This record gives sequence, structure tokens and C-alpha cells, in this order.
Amino acid sequence: MSPRRLPAPLLDAALVGVSLFDVWANVATAQPARLAFALFAAFSLLLRRRLPLLTFLLTLPAVLLSDAIFAALAALYTLASLTRRRGLLVLCALAFTICDMTSWPAPNFDLSDTATLITLGYTAATAAAPVFLGQLVQTRRDLSLRIAEISEARDHERLLTAQTVLAREREQLAREMHDVVSHQVSLIAVRAGALQVGTRDSEVKEAAATIRRLSVQTLDELRHMVSVLRASGGRPTELTPQPSLAGLQQLVDNSGIKAQLQTELPEGLPSTVQRAIYRTVQEALTNVRKHAPGATATVRVSHEGGAVRVTVTNTAPQRPALPLPSAHYGLVGLRQRAALLGGTVTAGPTADGGYELRLELPAEGA
Repeated sequence: MSPRRLPAPLLDAALVGVSLFDVWANVATAQPARLAFALFAAFSLLLRRRLPLLTFLLTLPAVLLSDAIFAALAALYTLASLTRRRGLLVLCALAFTICDMTSWPAPNFDLSDTATLITLGYTAATAAAPVFLGQLVQTRRDLSLRIAEISEARDHERLLTAQTVLAREREQLAREMHDVVSHQVSLIAVRAGALQVGTRDSEVKEAAATIRRLSVQTLDELRHMVSVLRASGGRPTELTPQPSLAGLQQLVDNSGIKAQLQTELPEGLPSTVQRAIYRTVQEALTNVRKHAPGATATVRVSHEGGAVRVTVTNTAPQRPALPLPSAHYGLVGLRQRAALLGGTVTAGPTADGGYELRLELPAEGA
């Protein structure tokens, strides 16, 4: 379990309190101007979460005019933990160093003096410490988010694997029942009917009629069981053997990313075309979740000139993606499926740093 963190308001109040103690220890009340700037810097920490850069800039006058530097260091740490602009952090650390080294209003900044150089190194290290600490906290936060995403993706993959195995077993069972059991029961019904017509014994005729009636009922029940096993509808978490466009909205909603679906399709598309569309969108959204963390996606499905066009476009990732093991078979499989139906699949980066996958199929299928 992760350690319990202090509530944000309580932590902000604690930082302001430590800053006020720093002011009390380092700024004399006989210096009202310096005291005012130091107190202003201490209370400006209340803005550090919403306006981290402005908060740091508001604390610099206190560093320039007094020895109360805790507020500036706290603001610099907050800025480093929230921003990804390394150049800005370097400039802020340099500004803190210069302000702390300058004795205002009578600056004495002699770099030829050894003591000044030692003080400069110490001050620069003091400024670098909150920057490095803030960047470390930011990296730890990003890593925790990425670990959570990987764990969720693995759980989702395990669920899909289990459901795929279940669907394959159901399909195989349905095929066996249809091809073997139904065939044999049909033969029993036919032979029983022939026996009922050909015999003159009333008891045998009645028994044959009973066998034929029960065989027909068994065939009806078998057909119903096969239709249930092959049904495309089911519980929301169930992976059906034959996915269709009816489940496309649910697929987008459960993809784990912010995605929007736009469809303009006629009724009665072949099941092979519907499955190809479903699998293409499924693979594209999975790739967005794995390789473009934080990105949003748009799924467009349209029908133009006798062809079905599917476009899945995602924005640029908001965070760098961790290198995950991949066999790179997903796109190859989509292209092979499209080629069997007389269509094509193309994919590539977009101008804004995102990615686009496009499927085009004849509406009637191959």
C-alpha cells in the first residue's frame, strides 16, 4: 500500500507556516520593506498548485532583498514537479542563484574572489536541489500511471484471451452438434419414419412413431442450442464468436481511451464485412491505448460509392510510451483480412503527430 498523503490544503498551510518561520528567523522587523516582500512570498505559496510559475516569480523579490528563501525553494520544487520544460527550470534556478547572490541595494558580485565562487557553487546547488527533487517526483508519478495502464492492459488482454478460448470452444461445440449429432438424429428420424410406414405391426408402428416424434423434438432443441452458441448477442463482457456492427459502439465505449464514433452505414451489410470493420476498429483502438498514452481517437465509418471506408485517427500522445513487447502481427492480420475481401488497409503518422489507420472494402464483400 502507498503511504497516505496529507490533504492538499493542509500541506499548503504547513508550507506557508514554515515560510513564515523562515521570515521570522531571517528578516528583522526594523526593515519593513524586506519584511513585506518576505511575507508576500510566504503567502503566495497558496497559489503554487494553480499558478506555479507565477508563484515562483512572486517569491524572487524576497530572495533578492532578504535571506528568507524557503518560499522560493518550495515554489521552485512545485514548478519542477508540474512542468516538463527543462529550459524553463534551468532559467528559474539561474534566476534564484543570481537573486540569492546579489546583496540589494548594494550588489557585491565579485567573481575574482574565491569565497564568492564557493558561495556561488553552494547557492547553485541549493537551487538545483528542489529542481531535481521535483523532476524525480514527476517521473515517479508518470511511472505509477504507466504501471497502472500496463496492469490494466494486461488484465484486459487476459480477459480477451480467456473469452477468445471460450468463443472458440463454443464455436467448435456448435459445429460438432450441427455436423455430427444433428446428422445422426436426422438419420434416426428418417429410419423411424420408414419403419412406421413399412411395418404392419401396430406396436412397432406406435414405437416407430414415438421414436420419430422424439427425434424431431431433439432436432429442434439441438438447432436452438446451436443458435444460442453462435449468437452474436450476450452479456457486455462476453466476446461473441461473430462480432458485428451492433457491438461497435460498445467496443468504442469500453476501449479505455477517449474515443468518438461516427457511423453512416446502410442496413444489411454482409457479416464478413461487418466482422472486418469490427476487428479493424478493435485493433486500432488497442494500438492507441498501448502506443499513444493520453491520446484521443475518432472512429469514422462511412459508405461511399459502393465501398465502405473506416478511418481511426488519434491525436499525438500526451506522455511517452513505454517499450512493450509486440510481435507486430496486428496490422499484418488486418491487411490479410482486407485483401481476402478485396479491400486495402493503410496506416501512417499524421501531420500533427498522431496516427491514422484506414480500411476500405467493397460493400458487398469479396
